[in-house]
Amino acid sequence: MNGVLQARRRRHAAAAVVLAVLMAGPAMQGCSPGTPVPAPQQSGDSGRPDQASGTPTPRGPLTAGLNQFRDNYATQIIEIQLSNTSSVPVTVLGADVSSTLFPAGAAWQAGPEGTEVPPGQTKSLPARLPAPSCQSPAEDAGARTVPAEARVSVRQGSTTSTVRMAAADPFGVLARNYAELCLARDAGRVAMFSLAPDLEVAADARTAVVRLTVTPNKAGTGTIRELTIERIDGTTLLAAPPDSPWPSGVTVAAGTGPAEFRLRVRPARCDPHAVAEDKVGTLLPLLVNVSGREGTLKVAAGPALKGQIHDFVTAACGAH
Repeated sequence: MNGVLQARRRRHAAAAVVLAVLMAGPAMQGCSPGTPVPAPQQSGDSGRPDQASGTPTPRGPLTAGLNQFRDNYATQIIEIQLSNTSSVPVTVLGADVSSTLFPAGAAWQAGPEGTEVPPGQTKSLPARLPAPSCQSPAEDAGARTVPAEARVSVRQGSTTSTVRMAAADPFGVLARNYAELCLARDAGRVAMFSLAPDLEVAADARTAVVRLTVTPNKAGTGTIRELTIERIDGTTLLAAPPDSPWPSGVTVAAGTGPAEFRLRVRPARCDPHAVAEDKVGTLLPLLVNVSGREGTLKVAAGPALKGQIHDFVTAACGAH
């Protein structure tokens, strides 16, 4: 009987020791030397094969998005925005983004030391878009639904790695630039559009004339030989006076002579920030239709005309 009791006591004591070890296990592991620290986890894309090695790319602390500053609308420079979701700085060596709309990709490259993205912050990295892979208007809808993918080279400590992730594009930056560039390409096969470098200001300084010049090519390219200017829209700085509407429904055909449209303008707004914060007020939007592709063709004012427009709006607003 005593032997049975002793065996039970030994089993209970052993169970207590095992329970104590299990409860203390994490603390004991944390104190043990040589234990690796887990890498921070990345929200976003995971485990897709890297093109170079064919092995899954580990998650990292960065997320990617696309944007475009308004003063770069005429230059097709976009921003690859990288956000650091971790608690440690991340050094970025380069970034590129591509999609079915821009297969060649747009790239940004850092200097030798890279660019640091602090914890919880976002860095905007400028990249110029290449020529788009224009399809027919009927095929465009499907191509625009494919999300962009960013590939980013990062360095943490002495380790360099390439991370691939989906790039959020909440403002449709790629689709908008694609549409504008393809429209400009097709329109350019019919004619060239420009604004004369001088602004004709009226004697009372309240209105002025902007001259839009349309110079058709000698011959169209392929089946694209004409386009229609459906209408000319105003800008954040310029509008048509009620008694001087701008032309609409104008057909432009390759092989015809040049034409000039005299657009009488007035200030579209006179608040104090109109000129000071202007980004797109000197881009004249033409709504055109060319071979079934319809959209806005933006004709930019040159530096001289841009300055004259700013001066005109300032003076005209002050005269009221």
